[in-house]
Amino acid sequence: MALHGFFLLLISFLIIMAMNPGVLVSLDFNMPAVQNIQSFKTMFVSIVLEALPFIVLGVLVSSFVQIFIPENWIRRFAPKNPLLGILFACVLGFLFPICECGMIPVIRRLVAKGMPLYIGVVFILVGPIVNPIVYAATFMAFRNRPEMLYSRMGLALFVGTAVGLIVYGLFKKSVLKHSAVTLYESSDEEGRAHKHARGNPVFAMLEHAGAEFFDMGKYLIFGSVVAAAMQTFVPRGSLLEVGQDPVMSHFFMMGLAYLLSLCSTSDAFVASSFAGTFSAGSLLTFMVFGPMLDLKSTLMLASVFRVKFVLTLFVLVVLFVFLGAAVAGQLVLR
Repeated sequence: MALHGFFLLLISFLIIMAMNPGVLVSLDFNMPAVQNIQSFKTMFVSIVLEALPFIVLGVLVSSFVQIFIPENWIRRFAPKNPLLGILFACVLGFLFPICECGMIPVIRRLVAKGMPLYIGVVFILVGPIVNPIVYAATFMAFRNRPEMLYSRMGLALFVGTAVGLIVYGLFKKSVLKHSAVTLYESSDEEGRAHKHARGNPVFAMLEHAGAEFFDMGKYLIFGSVVAAAMQTFVPRGSLLEVGQDPVMSHFFMMGLAYLLSLCSTSDAFVASSFAGTFSAGSLLTFMVFGPMLDLKSTLMLASVFRVKFVLTLFVLVVLFVFLGAAVAGQLVLR
């Protein structure tokens, strides 16, 4: 609750600053400084306001799935054939648009109950991107460039399929840190925390959605501040030098996406703020790599899976996102 209170204070402070830029510019500041603050305010508010409806919609759908969809439904229909299993995971991501933070605990339980690991990996990688909410958000963010939308969906499917097949071939034994028995013993506290869901699932869903909104919202605010500040205060020549480099632009945007840890329902609006400065291929890298791997999801993965598996997954995602985005940048997004 203290964290939520701090988040509310931060939002209030930023709104006050956005509505009253003169607060930040004293009499000693010159006119260019005032114009910079005005530009920062405009860009920050536009990113947040465009992304906010999709954040709200995303957490509501995610919470509904979390509370009302039994895990055994997913486990029961998981096919044994690897190609069908990958297709099944992609369809799951489309039907059940859960945030990447909510996916990892669900997949941990399903894998412990016997669902193939590669299906869980594909679901974790593809699910946060290939779903109707992210589709709509990306469409709105890149209204004039529909090829960005289709490239994002296509690259996510390509990376998920490639990584899933490699995981299927390499990892035959369990890579979970805990067995099914110890997993459920460690999940007792989680079960007690959500026992009210059996009494009133609607209130439980709303409570879950509120908690997830605060969790996702703080990353949106932080990411919007960083994006607006970079566009306003970093010399455009410096950004262009990095943003148009055929290799460095991709790795720069990977690092930015990893650190910002944005929700996939809002990252397209942050990416669109860099259009014209960074190459289209590097923007695609940002929108595909971030939902698949970021700082918070890496920590969650490391708490669930063994370190060797997490490192392998990290290297594979970096490699295939870079290669796929570089090719798309040359052939599709020119």
